[in-house]
Amino acid sequence: MNAATPRTTATPAAQLPGPAQLSGAPVDTHCPYCSLQCGMGLRRLPAGTADAPAEVVERPAFPVNRGALCGKGRTAAHLLAPGARLTEPLVRDTATGRLVPADWDTALARVAAGLSRTGAAYGKDAVGVFGGGGLTNEKAYALGKFARVVLGTSQIDYNGRFCMSSAAAAHQRAFGLDRGLPFPLADIARTGCVVLVGSNLAETMPPALRYLTELKENGGRLIVVDPRRTRTAEQADLHLAPRPGTDLALALGLLHLVVAEGRTDEEFIAARTSGWPAARAAAMAHWPELVERITGVPVPQLRSAVRHFCAADSAMVLTARGPEQQSKGTDTVGAWINLCLATGRAGRAYSGYGCLTGQGNGQGGREHGQKADQLPGYRKLSDPAARAHVAEVWGVPPESLPGPGRSAYELLDALGRDVRALLLMGSNPVVSAPRAAHVEQRIRALDFLAVADVVLSETAALADVVLPVAQWAEETGTTTNLEGRVLLRRRALPPPPGVRTDLQVLHSLAALLGWEKGFPADPEETFDELRRASAGGPADYAGITYRRIAAEDGVFWPCSAEDRPGTPRLFLDRFATPDGRARFAPVTHRPAAEEPDDRYPVVLTTGRVLAQYQSGAQTRRVPELATAAPGPYVEIHPRLARRYGIEDGRPVAVVSRRGRAVAPARFSEAIRADTVFMPFHWPGAGRANTLTNPALDPVSGMPEFKTCAVRLERVAET
Repeated sequence: MNAATPRTTATPAAQLPGPAQLSGAPVDTHCPYCSLQCGMGLRRLPAGTADAPAEVVERPAFPVNRGALCGKGRTAAHLLAPGARLTEPLVRDTATGRLVPADWDTALARVAAGLSRTGAAYGKDAVGVFGGGGLTNEKAYALGKFARVVLGTSQIDYNGRFCMSSAAAAHQRAFGLDRGLPFPLADIARTGCVVLVGSNLAETMPPALRYLTELKENGGRLIVVDPRRTRTAEQADLHLAPRPGTDLALALGLLHLVVAEGRTDEEFIAARTSGWPAARAAAMAHWPELVERITGVPVPQLRSAVRHFCAADSAMVLTARGPEQQSKGTDTVGAWINLCLATGRAGRAYSGYGCLTGQGNGQGGREHGQKADQLPGYRKLSDPAARAHVAEVWGVPPESLPGPGRSAYELLDALGRDVRALLLMGSNPVVSAPRAAHVEQRIRALDFLAVADVVLSETAALADVVLPVAQWAEETGTTTNLEGRVLLRRRALPPPPGVRTDLQVLHSLAALLGWEKGFPADPEETFDELRRASAGGPADYAGITYRRIAAEDGVFWPCSAEDRPGTPRLFLDRFATPDGRARFAPVTHRPAAEEPDDRYPVVLTTGRVLAQYQSGAQTRRVPELATAAPGPYVEIHPRLARRYGIEDGRPVAVVSRRGRAVAPARFSEAIRADTVFMPFHWPGAGRANTLTNPALDPVSGMPEFKTCAVRLERVAET
């Protein structure tokens, strides 16, 4: 077989359902969207009987969602139809400038030539790789290996940097280990109080809302922190609505009250933590009246929140993108962790801090090599021992591995200058990146761009070569959900003719670039190598196999051997720091990178809506979802709208220092009167990320999506 020819043999894991496939019963798999990775079944349909080749059915036995699915999950099969997606490679015609169909040999040869030519002319770091939080563990692993071994570049990062990187950095700093939730989701229903910060679960992860409902049915309390009174906040016993960008001050103010009211757990602090005196001193500088002035949250509400949190025998703080997507996101999460540590709400059953990861494989995607500073197993690229271990698995000298590269936005900002060619998989930064108009300009300035995607996204439309790749239901692979549960997505049907998997693409490109071995197209073979590379690392998958995942409904990492159990609950005996103690962070409030002023007096915050997902490249193509959420809008309080003469349903311009977006106004009294909200799923005139601020958190590299200063302008309708 020619080395550049991809392998097409089905993996053994693809056949795990066995007799069920023969009987026409659904294949057990998982939703392709958010980090819940809800269990579902996929039943193949006879040709010509439906708009899609398969239908989604419930899978009640899977413990995370217990059969429940949101609209995105229910309609996930729509894009499996050949007419809804790319089915042949496209190349840029040099004469017309248009993308035209091509055969795979031509397309792959052009990609290999573009990458190698750029590296030879400008140096290896002139070639970049940008991945995605939706790629399976196998793809993320192979992509990171491809960048560092085949291309020899340090310039690799992924859109998961825009997801929970601040929480990850705070996790590492406090606990020595980063896993989204250190406990199963089911524990949420059994705790005494949950503080949910910057998350609208009812729209972003609807099946998870049942855990909050069960919490309240069991007598627990729910406190929601959000500048908008969302559908989730409607369920709360107490809703705190701070100004966007002030979550850090809020957390410090609550900790101040904990100390002032004598509610600290001194025994826990002494036995299991370090750094408390400095953190306590920092918190005491944030007295309640000051915090009220900063956040807008009344002092009585602050006191009520502390009473609820401390009265319960167990309690949790869960954060999402609200406090994390800030230029001080790592410190903000650190302040919420401090609250847990000071009250003994960590390292104990049904207590602790957790992050609600956003993207489908946001957890696994950063554990296995897509992130600029990491090697598989969540090893540090700067650690000589980690480099030696992974290099041995890869069969290369440790010194050949490049060092850490740029974080995601820094990489995108360098395109067309220091980075001249880019291979992009599973991301759409033209819509999803901050300061998106600038990012689009940088992408257009590239000498060469290759994109592997399911659909012709806004970013793919700018490429020199577009490679059509298989979807979740057409290939086997693993993902790691927000609990740290490693799951198996099984292949339920073959991809359409002309479509290949990402692993096949990397296999072929590696061969064309001189690496005929080391990049198998078989996902289980790739996973077995990932297991060896991760062995002994913080995210140890060595004991996890495809068949074990299938038998146990997922295996929680770390799991160091096949005869050892997974780890559903972390930190019960010790934290993952060298001395076993959790570390307090001595953080203080600081303003957002861009505060309102006379020219830009309003705060913009962004987020998701129920019927769309991330950049919308896929969900906007599903008729049911497009009907439910057809386009962008500007949510605005009627009082603020009157000040600018804005009418409900009429176009309004939102202008920041980076650009202008226009969308219909949507009046709502559920938002603060000094704030407007825009969902970020759409391109074009209503692209919310045209406005957002790329100011970066100095630790995590997270951009400040959640707050920027804007002004509002009426738009004359034509």
